[in-house]
Amino acid sequence: PPLLLLLLACGLDHTLFTMLSIIQKHSFVQYSYHSSHHLAIHVTGNSLMAQLLRSTIGALNTSSNTLLETSNFVCLPQPRGMTRQQYLGSCLPLSLLVLLCLAQVYTYRLRRAIAAYYFPKREKKRVLYLYNKLLQQRCSFIQRQQKLIARRARQPPTLGVSVLEWCCQRWP
Repeated sequence: PPLLLLLLACGLDHTLFTMLSIIQKHSFVQYSYHSSHHLAIHVTGNSLMAQLLRSTIGALNTSSNTLLETSNFVCLPQPRGMTRQQYLGSCLPLSLLVLLCLAQVYTYRLRRAIAAYYFPKREKKRVLYLYNKLLQQRCSFIQRQQKLIARRARQPPTLGVSVLEWCCQRWP
């Protein structure tokens, strides 16, 4: 399970990196807005009213140029793939954990072997006990199966087999 977890984590990392790269590549949008306007009102004439209108409406004469360029680049994800050093840093503790689990199992076996060397009579009793227990389990299994077969033989045959029985027969 730890190695499966490690492979799942690395696969998930690669999948997320690929998805974010695709999003970054295909979601980039750049807007360019250019506008200009020029408002000019010409009042002709030499009268006092024309001069008054020229001075008043002359303030409305404006011109403007607008150039606006923007993009969504700062909003897009910036994925970075993991380096070998980072992969090694994430895999090494899990590998060490697996090695420690294996070392624990073999340490327990070594402990039993050392105890058997110093206490051979006790080891012989232990082996005999385990052997007799195994024989007893086998005998009880055989008896249980014989009783099950006899019970099934006494039952009247049915037309259909239930799903549960079929599953039990197919996968014991």
